Amino acid sequence: MPSAESEAPSSPEALMQAASARIQELEAELAAMNDRWMRAEAENANIRARAKREVDETRQYAVQKFAADVVEAAENLRRGLASLPAPSEGEPEIIARLREGLAGIERSFLAILERHGIRAEDPTGAMFDPNLHQAMAEQVSETHPPGTVLQTWTAAWTLNGRLLRPAMVVVAKAPEEALPPPLDTTA
Repeated sequence: MPSAESEAPSSPEALMQAASARIQELEAELAAMNDRWMRAEAENANIRARAKREVDETRQYAVQKFAADVVEAAENLRRGLASLPAPSEGEPEIIARLREGLAGIERSFLAILERHGIRAEDPTGAMFDPNLHQAMAEQVSETHPPGTVLQTWTAAWTLNGRLLRPAMVVVAKAPEEALPPPLDTTA
């Protein structure tokens, strides 16, 4: 004689209860699968976005080493121009034409660099920013607040907003009498 457990439900109510239980079970499984699928899709979208961002950054900053070398050439051109004597009355025409020619080359070169995202910033008069500037010296100043860039030896150079080379600067410091006395550590 077969057991009661192995027999299929015979009453319509029992059949409906079994079917409802199975439907609820399948709906719960479907909801869990749908949730896992949605999470996997979101993760894939995040991976695609992250990969696109990394490719864009790589493309944008791939020339960073080259840009740093080009910046050095631009600074050398600036130093060459600065080494020419100041314009004066009666100077040989060749010197004046050389100065004008080199200045034109420098303007053109800097415009090309800017078109490609390489920019120079002269921080003279701005507050010292350790993320953009390298303090080469401090100078006492009564007319400027401490931390102000008084003089720029070389400009700060950036590639698409990322620092290539910090500015070499001279920073203002307070006069000695304005500074608080040193702490006595002998006590």
